[in-house]
Amino acid sequence: MATFGSTNALAAAPTIAMRRYNLILLTVAGLGGLLYGIDVGIIGGALPYLEATSGLGAAQLSVIVAAVLLGSVFSTLFAGLLADWMGRKALMIVSGLAFVCSIPVIALSHGYAPLFLGRLLQGMSAGLVGVVVPLYLAECLTASVRGKGTAIFQWMLTLGIVAAALVGIYFSYRVQAVARVGDAAALLAFKDQAWRRIFWVSMPPGMIFVLGALLVTESPRWLFRRGQRERAHAALLRSRSPQQAAVELQEMDAIARAAAEQRGPRFQDSLLRRKYVIPFLLACVILSCNTATGVNSVIGYNTGILLQSGLSDLAAHWGYVIFTVINFLATTIGMMLVDRKGRRFLLILGTSGVIVSMVGVALLFKTTERVTVDCRAAVQAMAGSADQLTLRFDPAEAARLLEARGYRGNTIESGRASLAIIYSYGDFTAATSFVRSDDAAAKPIEITRASAVPGNRVQAFFEDPLGNLKAAETAPLRIQKALIGTVPDAGHGWLVALGIYLFVSFYALGPGVVVWLALSELMPTRIRSNGMSIALVINQLVSTTLAGIFLPFVSKHGYSSMFFLFAGFTVVYLLVAVFFLPETKGKTLEEIEAHFEGASVAAG
Repeated sequence: MATFGSTNALAAAPTIAMRRYNLILLTVAGLGGLLYGIDVGIIGGALPYLEATSGLGAAQLSVIVAAVLLGSVFSTLFAGLLADWMGRKALMIVSGLAFVCSIPVIALSHGYAPLFLGRLLQGMSAGLVGVVVPLYLAECLTASVRGKGTAIFQWMLTLGIVAAALVGIYFSYRVQAVARVGDAAALLAFKDQAWRRIFWVSMPPGMIFVLGALLVTESPRWLFRRGQRERAHAALLRSRSPQQAAVELQEMDAIARAAAEQRGPRFQDSLLRRKYVIPFLLACVILSCNTATGVNSVIGYNTGILLQSGLSDLAAHWGYVIFTVINFLATTIGMMLVDRKGRRFLLILGTSGVIVSMVGVALLFKTTERVTVDCRAAVQAMAGSADQLTLRFDPAEAARLLEARGYRGNTIESGRASLAIIYSYGDFTAATSFVRSDDAAAKPIEITRASAVPGNRVQAFFEDPLGNLKAAETAPLRIQKALIGTVPDAGHGWLVALGIYLFVSFYALGPGVVVWLALSELMPTRIRSNGMSIALVINQLVSTTLAGIFLPFVSKHGYSSMFFLFAGFTVVYLLVAVFFLPETKGKTLEEIEAHFEGASVAAG
């Protein structure tokens, strides 16, 4: 292993062909990140219009948002096996095609089921991209630029979110123009077309990614593991000097010989081996903590958060655009620093900032959530003996409900109030999204049995294992809470936006850049693809859970509780970075593997 670390010293001046090919590599990686970003961010601009026209409840909308993450879980689970079976290049092509196919399924959907299936397919594409592109880059780029190169994936991911936000703000202006006409039917029809067109616009990047993936070679390390040594050498020469290629090929030979000389090679390659357990568990913890910061929920529900904080519809959409631009710029800074300052430094800095900003946002929401009035009895009386309820929450209705409850204060104004209803049928509980009385274009609150009671026993088991589904199918509607609160002024809304901007700045600077490197660098070569899949599955499970419970949780407990929860998870993330994460800056993949092997032996 004496050759480890000597790659840079032997590097020769890159030829024009090498520079051109490295540019193609980074372009394809960037397009992969762009797709991932669009997958995550496109729902942010489309959600308000989908919510206004689809007739879906808060729980169903949460599932639609989380469907991308759920699809990622399914595909990520098998991404490593697929990457080993068909190769990294082929899997990139498949993931791009899956994204392209998902768009018409979503944009042409009518009803919950096809919309869910389309988002699920889109998520499956994201899961494959999230594994195979960082894996491909880690195995193709040299140690000196691997950090910056892999960070391009995250950089373009944030650009994809920016692009999705810009599309959303464009349609927000269009919606505002239609709203000025004053025709409610025309406004509703345009909103229905708006969210569909937002998805159609995201289709071309997927097609370009597929074309780009056709231009690159297969991963040299995948070829080597398949016994195609000459092809692996040729693939290395596309992006490296002959000296660099020779050194890395020797390192692969040395690792392969060491594995062959060990007794019981099948067992030695298992994830259960001590030299693999440490980096594998570390990557799993980092990936789960990374999404537990709440970043995907903050992106997916950003416009709704800003609306509830006090901003108008247009201001909230502009706030989301600013959010995505800050995310992009901070990622650019992180990309430039990751090979200079190191992974560990950026992760500690980023998680510290995330904790402070999340606590700040939680405290801002706490100040406005202190005064709420529960008008449960009045809303229950409106339902009567019926099993459903339709309620248009406007200033007049807000005033009537507050008067029925006997509220005499001046903190909550009927012309600027919000309402969320928590209700149940038997053992199954649901909650509506927050509705503002000053939103003239808001759709009436609709409470139906289908919005709370699961459609089958499997779904019922996951929602409430002890719930009686049969009884819930005939149980009467019970209003548990009908919380009316005040909508803060625009100044409060921009303070919340500032806190969220600080959050995304620190996240993008540290965790956003480092997470993909941790995922691809920490895993030893022989378990990298499958290990990455398992770690990313855990990541997506956490993200899916948080996105799926977000709207019901904030309806019941408020936004402040949700942000305090995110801050608590990030404290765990900070402790892991401080006490357990080693620095991998400037090391080859084989050097990193040797480090963990030495650590295991020393520990024993």
